[in-house]
Amino acid sequence: MVAKYVVLIVLNGIVLSGITAMIEQKAWGLMAGVLISIIALDVVYFSPRRFIPGKYLVPGTIFLVFFAVFPVIYTLYISFTNYGTGNILSKPTAVTTIQLSSLEPPTATSKTYGLQVMAEGGVTGPIAFFLTDPATSTEELGLLDGLQPVDPAKVKRDADRVTGYGDYVSLNLSQANDRTVIIEAFAVPTGNGTAIRAEGFRKARELRQRLQFDSAADTMTDTVTGTVYRPKDGYFVSEAGEQLTPGWRTVIGLGNFQKVFNDPNIRDPFIRVFIWTFLFALLSVVVTFTLGLLLAMVFNSPKMKLKPMYRSLVIIPYALPSFMTALVWKGMLNDTFGVVNRYLDTLFGITVPWLSDPFWAKVSLLLVNLWLGFPYMFLICTGALQGIPTDLTEAARVDGATGAKAFRKVTFPLLLVAVSPLLISSFAFNFNNFNLVKLLTNGGPPFSGGSSAGQTDILISYTYNLAFGSARGADYGLASAISVFIFIVVAAISAISFKFTRTFEEVK
Repeated sequence: MVAKYVVLIVLNGIVLSGITAMIEQKAWGLMAGVLISIIALDVVYFSPRRFIPGKYLVPGTIFLVFFAVFPVIYTLYISFTNYGTGNILSKPTAVTTIQLSSLEPPTATSKTYGLQVMAEGGVTGPIAFFLTDPATSTEELGLLDGLQPVDPAKVKRDADRVTGYGDYVSLNLSQANDRTVIIEAFAVPTGNGTAIRAEGFRKARELRQRLQFDSAADTMTDTVTGTVYRPKDGYFVSEAGEQLTPGWRTVIGLGNFQKVFNDPNIRDPFIRVFIWTFLFALLSVVVTFTLGLLLAMVFNSPKMKLKPMYRSLVIIPYALPSFMTALVWKGMLNDTFGVVNRYLDTLFGITVPWLSDPFWAKVSLLLVNLWLGFPYMFLICTGALQGIPTDLTEAARVDGATGAKAFRKVTFPLLLVAVSPLLISSFAFNFNNFNLVKLLTNGGPPFSGGSSAGQTDILISYTYNLAFGSARGADYGLASAISVFIFIVVAAISAISFKFTRTFEEVK
């Protein structure tokens, strides 16, 4: 009991300490979820005799919401945004970044200053610039409202270094580094649209901010050319189509889903990848189930000797980590140095481009997946066969059915009733078999034309390339839209398959 209360008190302390960070980041949804969760845990576990079922249900429900439901909802939300490279920032941050990037010297001879960053009243106080004109040695104090002359009597020095001025204290490099964002945004106006800004922590320069943001009109204006940029799909865009970067994250509705079908650079590889994904998942299930069933039938024979030993050998591929096995096969199937081609060359005088040719790369994926998947099918088929009463097959043979016909009419239908849900789950697994594709072929060989998809990419690896591996940068919104599409396809196929096989008819 004491240990339980100690754990709960520590957990409450951690949550309360994290609430401050959530408020600073304005993560209101996360904060609400965490608060509801900790209150539910406190109510359930601080009650000694009540809510006993809740002590088992509440933790599991919390983990389900945070690790299953929330990622799904968040992925769906991201699919309706333009979140990706160039659109990661919030709009206020993007506006500030654009303005800072538009800083330029008003003339080729704009003044530079020696800089000492100061703070009023202490290292965390308001920032000020202590500026020294190197040409005249004139010293001035730069504030948000402009330049002020310096009273030499108030200047505090240590050798040649200024350590303070009146109520202002100088910041060393470490202290200034802690306030980099504030220092970079600090500007001392000098008139005519120019201001003195820091260039590092030891030098400042008079610069002009070329792009000005009008918060009332929500526009960005080029003060030199007069060009007006208006917000469009997360960017400031001129009438001529010129776009300012960076952009910001915003909701674009069905834009990502429309892009999949309307943009030929995405639609064409997407269609090819989708067709191959479906074929890969289907063929993987068929070949692994066929081999697993054949082996199960062989081992199901009462006349076979040394069954335990052979069964142990058969399931070895299932016991090995798939990522390690895929890498081993990648080395064995190497076109030049792989052991498979060396044996083929020695015995038959041929070599096969296992990983560099589109057709053979797909064959390689299916063969390696057969090696990885048949032990699982062997195990489930063995269990299903042993669960079928032998008197049914014996009755069929008494009625004159041959062994093959008895298997086709009696054993196989009963077998499918037991293994159909597992076959459907195997299809769904192979539909998203990212590890094998990524580690064995990496989606290659590539399509011609510089597409972001490869010949052996499946939808999940194609989605990964869009989100993280595309040369054009990350596109999390489009990747999330394709993830939603994958979910819909797998769910539809599973629903149709369950209805077709009527596996759950008795339950219903």
